Amino acid sequence: MSQASQLSPELARGVLQLARGLIAAMRNWALYPPEHPAVGQSVKRLADALRENIAGGAFSLGVTPTTLMVGDAPADQSQGPISEAAAFLHDRDVLQISFLGDVPVEALHAFLRIMALDPTERRNRGGPAQIWLSDGHPSMVIEQIDYKRVLERERAGETPEPAKRDDVWRSIVTSIAGGQTGVFDEAAQRRLLAISESPGDITDLAGAVMAPKCAMDGSPMITSQAATVLAAFRHLAGIVTVRAPDNASNVMGNLATAAANLDPHVVMQVMQHEEEPGAQVAVVRGMAAAFDDVKVAQLLATALALDGQASDRLATIFNTIAPDEDRKRRVLTLTRSMLGETDFGKQGQFSALWTSMEELLVSYNDKPYVSETYKAALDGVGGRAERMATTDLPPELSMWIDSLGQENVRSLSVTLLIDLLTLERDATRAEGIAQDMGALAEDLLMSGSYDDAQSVTKALRDRAAKTGAMGRDACRQALDRLGDSLAMRETVALIAEMDDRGWETIRTVIATIGPACTEALTPVVAVEKETIASKRAEEIIIGFGPSAIPRLASLVGNSRWFAQVAGARVLGKIGTAAAVPLLQPLLRKSDPRVTVQAIASLSGIQDPAAARAVQTVLRSTTGDTRKAVVDALVTDRDQRVVPMLVQILNESEPLGTDHDVVLETLDALGRVGSDTAVPALAKAAGVKGWFVRAKRTALKKASVDALVRIGTPKAKAALDNAGRTGDRLLKKIVHGTAKG
Repeated sequence: MSQASQLSPELARGVLQLARGLIAAMRNWALYPPEHPAVGQSVKRLADALRENIAGGAFSLGVTPTTLMVGDAPADQSQGPISEAAAFLHDRDVLQISFLGDVPVEALHAFLRIMALDPTERRNRGGPAQIWLSDGHPSMVIEQIDYKRVLERERAGETPEPAKRDDVWRSIVTSIAGGQTGVFDEAAQRRLLAISESPGDITDLAGAVMAPKCAMDGSPMITSQAATVLAAFRHLAGIVTVRAPDNASNVMGNLATAAANLDPHVVMQVMQHEEEPGAQVAVVRGMAAAFDDVKVAQLLATALALDGQASDRLATIFNTIAPDEDRKRRVLTLTRSMLGETDFGKQGQFSALWTSMEELLVSYNDKPYVSETYKAALDGVGGRAERMATTDLPPELSMWIDSLGQENVRSLSVTLLIDLLTLERDATRAEGIAQDMGALAEDLLMSGSYDDAQSVTKALRDRAAKTGAMGRDACRQALDRLGDSLAMRETVALIAEMDDRGWETIRTVIATIGPACTEALTPVVAVEKETIASKRAEEIIIGFGPSAIPRLASLVGNSRWFAQVAGARVLGKIGTAAAVPLLQPLLRKSDPRVTVQAIASLSGIQDPAAARAVQTVLRSTTGDTRKAVVDALVTDRDQRVVPMLVQILNESEPLGTDHDVVLETLDALGRVGSDTAVPALAKAAGVKGWFVRAKRTALKKASVDALVRIGTPKAKAALDNAGRTGDRLLKKIVHGTAKG
């Protein structure tokens, strides 16, 4: 069960931000040279994250295998970046990192260089903390796992249980499972010696190093598991040979005993391996010698009971373990006796099955299964290899080599995953494949494989859009996670540097994912001066339409004025009623640039809510501020603003508290100069009232002036009609205007 964060919401967000920045910087450092723009961008963002969350003070992050710690409180390890950053740092022996004041970029570069060192070199130089003392920067302090203290504790008689899952155990498992062939340090060697003395601990170690070697559906990859188990056994045997040679024969027996407790298919595969040339210890031969007939029979019986039949592969391995005929017969007799006590052996057809299995296991011959052509090709491999080593290279060699290149292998992985998703009919497995495809898409984006990322996102979108498809919801969730992922943010940060083809591919990927990318795009939009990147990002967000509006809250809520202006501009271009609630708070900002853009955006939204928002700000302002609002409405003389202004007139009290607002609105209608405004102006000119002669006069005069400024035939006709049919005051104003 994952442990929930015990940090405050603000601190939890800060730690998550740091973890994201750290992962991005480490990934890009591994993928690109230090001078690459992607590295510069990610390191800068990490430095900004540190600056925002530390603010010149001191801050320490503890590291465990699964999460980060602030004091005694763990962060939420269910957050992917938290657990990933913790695992990365722990695998590099980091126990705690402390940041002291402002951390410059050069300090982060030094830190990333140390983290990228080969594990053997890093440990040979004393670990990350020791290297940092000479190569680091005083703004950061690194503490590492203290193997020396562990060793001293063991020498003092406080030796833990051999298979205890402490830091030393985890480092051994990680090294073996990861294929690291470096020399183990003193503490690890002592632990390996202790493990070699216990078959149970050897079994636990084998199980731990095998665990990661599974396919995406959870099924074991027998060949990989066997190779990893054999590596563990070789490490154990090698340590014993060097440090306790008198115990070597006993250790081989322990290895054989432990192997009997593992998956028989894995053990059979282990026994099929050939010894490496110059190997210090012949583990396979030693184990084969340590396997007595009973152990071999146990393995064979278990494999047969699991499979229900003997296979060609099992026969080949059995022939390797027991090559002589007499031993084969003895083992098979024991095997049949053991199977007789199982449900498989008690089946009615077991006798017939056993006869065929025994025949295959004793007299296995691959001739019926191998064509003469293929056999001839196999027999000629050695000679052809010698010829190829000189000059006789086949013309198709370059094509073969290209097919094994990284890009081709990656594209093949993409194709296979897409095909698996397309063919899968089980809901649970389809969900797992969808998650794997989402993770693959992140890696593809981080590595710059945008064409393959486009194929993966399209497959996920097609599945998510297919009614009744297995894993449909999981595909949509995978796309949503990808849209707000660190990989997407890193990709978006580079869009200004992409050529037209690269940008077209990325734009297709983002459009395929949908509005979930909005928050990853907003940092690029929030700039003071428009750039190629900001124009591209803004275009995509606007294309998402109303679905993007809820995700723009962080942009309009940003403390920087130019970010608020950008948010208001995007909302105005989307231009639907859903944008009004986000634009309304911007009308109350003290910065006139924000207010003007918010007014301009509201003026383009044809909805009563937008008109009421503008009316409210007109009522609440006076003087220059109100004039600035009106100017913002009519600056572009866009006739789409007329319906809003007309609505303001209709919902106002021209002779009451809204008198000044109405006068400003009439002036704005005259400045826009649209025939659409003529009926509303004629209506305002004909307003009647008692005891408010000054206000009536101002209102009628403003209406007539607006009609005069419009000056179209329709406006002139309205003036003529007012001069003939209006009240005495209106006729006087109209005639006075005509004479003037």
